[in-house]
Amino acid sequence: MPTEQLTTEDVQQRVDDGDIILLDFWADWCGPCHQFAPIYEEASQRHPDVVFGKIDTESEPQLAGQLGIQSIPTLVAIRDGVVLFKESGVLPGEAIDDVLHQIRELDMNQIHAEIAEQEADGDGPSEPSQDGQPQ
Repeated sequence: MPTEQLTTEDVQQRVDDGDIILLDFWADWCGPCHQFAPIYEEASQRHPDVVFGKIDTESEPQLAGQLGIQSIPTLVAIRDGVVLFKESGVLPGEAIDDVLHQIRELDMNQIHAEIAEQEADGDGPSEPSQDGQPQ
């Protein structure tokens, strides 16, 4: 599936649909973003079951802020409404493939149960681990 330019509303619709979503936060003035673009596009062709979205931080600053994007390019993966991965910088295609493999393997019922337990304890949902890998 080719990459799509997405807005905040588009992302929310995709989340509501239950899709696995991979978001590339970028800006036109960002050199590394342009370097990453063909890698991301190639990965989208290898994973037609995943929504590959591009979010222009200049036109969608609110979404970037909601997801805590502080540098670009940043890649964010969401499944079943849960942010499972967030990593800044240019990633190789193999790393994207690995992240998507790990995300597909997750037991989302267990993830949602853990989030509910954390929220019940007043801790709130956790962020991705420091190395950016799905928990």
